[in-house]
Amino acid sequence: MSDALFEIRDLRLSFPDLAHKPLFGSAPRIEVLKGLSFDIARGDVVGIVGGSGSGKSTLGRAMIRLLDVESGEIRFDGTEISQLGETDLRPLRRRMQMIFQDPMSSLNPRHTVARLIAGPLHLHGFDQIRARVDQALSQVGLPLSFRSRYPHELSGGQRQRVGIARAIATEPEFILADEVVSGLDVSSQAQVLNLLERLVSDMGLTLGFISHDLSVVRRLCKTTLVLHRGEIVEQAETAALFGAPTAQYTRDLLDAIPLPEVTPGWLG
Repeated sequence: MSDALFEIRDLRLSFPDLAHKPLFGSAPRIEVLKGLSFDIARGDVVGIVGGSGSGKSTLGRAMIRLLDVESGEIRFDGTEISQLGETDLRPLRRRMQMIFQDPMSSLNPRHTVARLIAGPLHLHGFDQIRARVDQALSQVGLPLSFRSRYPHELSGGQRQRVGIARAIATEPEFILADEVVSGLDVSSQAQVLNLLERLVSDMGLTLGFISHDLSVVRRLCKTTLVLHRGEIVEQAETAALFGAPTAQYTRDLLDAIPLPEVTPGWLG
């Protein structure tokens, strides 16, 4: 049995360029993912980094089939999922969850915390919903009294914890976290990173961590994948990549962003 949870081969995706659409006919296409191939091992914490427009968020969403790809293969736990319809995808959806960047836009403001976490559980046919909601709250360090609260009553860090609780409630194998600490203050960032690190260890999760903040990636991730204009320019263990990057673009990223001295969590 392969140690890879994800096997990506020659993944390609483009979007219509509506800004240059002619009066008659179809809009030209902008190629966003240009034949990407890589694996993600079970239990890995993979940083997906790159500049604005590099394709990192598009890649993440394509991997978990929130976006349809034009060609290539996406194998999840040995199953080719790139062309599966929604009916066939549904049993796999609970095993692949996502934490979004802005919890205020991803959490329905009219729903209580309990209802927000329970939503995926109802969708995927879980039983003992209340107990599972309470367990998820406990796992992310929120008191059970938060069950009846609404998103606007929570701080940014607390809202992000609710988003994490919702993602882990279905006991997934893979979580995609897209810029999940970018809107938080430094203290809340550290708390969320510590929480993610603990959940990966306790639950045996595989984590895809999209970020533009290389110091955060250095702190959390075991391996790092660098994208530039829809192509992978480097993939390596995080310690090796930060210590001796081989691609000029990676060196430019490291030179452009000040990196404070940190004590890496996964790197010893």
